Amino acid sequence: MSNLQAESWKDALKVFNEVAAHGINTYPALTQEVEIKLINYSENATYLVTDPKTEMKHILRVSRPNYHTKVEIESELKWLKSIHDSSPLSVPMPIKGRNNEYIHSVRLKNDPQEYYCTLFTYLEGKEPDESKESELINQFENLGEVTAQLHEHSILNHNTFKRKNRLTWDYENILGDRPKWARWQDGKGITPERKELFEVVSKTIKSRLETFGKTRDRFGLIHADLRLANLLVDKDQISVIDFDDCGFGWYLFDLGTSLSFIEDKLYVPDLVESWMKGYRKVRALTPEEVEEIPTFIMMRRLQLISWVGSRDNETAEALGEKYSEDTDRLAIEYLQTMR
Repeated sequence: MSNLQAESWKDALKVFNEVAAHGINTYPALTQEVEIKLINYSENATYLVTDPKTEMKHILRVSRPNYHTKVEIESELKWLKSIHDSSPLSVPMPIKGRNNEYIHSVRLKNDPQEYYCTLFTYLEGKEPDESKESELINQFENLGEVTAQLHEHSILNHNTFKRKNRLTWDYENILGDRPKWARWQDGKGITPERKELFEVVSKTIKSRLETFGKTRDRFGLIHADLRLANLLVDKDQISVIDFDDCGFGWYLFDLGTSLSFIEDKLYVPDLVESWMKGYRKVRALTPEEVEEIPTFIMMRRLQLISWVGSRDNETAEALGEKYSEDTDRLAIEYLQTMR
């Protein structure tokens, strides 16, 4: 990553901050007086850009180098525009820069790396609070409805969307030998005993998904990262942000991603029931789909173990080995139910 080959995530973030400072100058919608504040650093660095005079707000994303190509990012933005133009969903919209394009390339002095910047409209709302159980359960009913609307839009435009240049989130790319992120086997806290347990889980997931299949009504273009941090709740409306990982996968995988990092909470079954209630307002769920929900939750959990083990940021640092250790109970319960 050139300048991003740093000793720690804090050093890498300094480079992103410098890129962002350059990036804001490429958008006529922004004045010279805007203030930049980092709001999230995960796969990418995301900044709140505020004009102190007008109080106008935007979101600037600096994409992590070598994660997505420019063509892939363009496909993401085209899908966002499609959702905005022909569905009731609330999503951020990209804003063109001085080059009349949505993506701007930034290069730093003495750094051969190319960095991509994208400016988005700002959406009101707050991230759901995992500590507020009853509130979250109610919100998951709305989330289920929103997710179903997203899936309906994907299915209706299946032939158009299948030509988009986006990655595929199937078993091989999540838990296979050469996954997109990393191997869960290389995650933190993977002891020989734990590895043996998770191997059985992984093989069970693979077998069940081969039977489940990839028919058009089950597999298509999905958000693929509907975790709480990518949702904004404003009164009764849920806006969906951060389509950076959107790709082709099982529709029910979006439910699995909604439970990211909270899969072991005791209220998860209530969240799932609430989500299904909302989802069924828009789309039906077959008995086979309902039966397979634990598989998609478990697959996401193993995928996140690989993420924690391969990422250098504050979130991964905080989760550490404990995230793998806490997966033992979930893995045993999954095998008891699904094998």
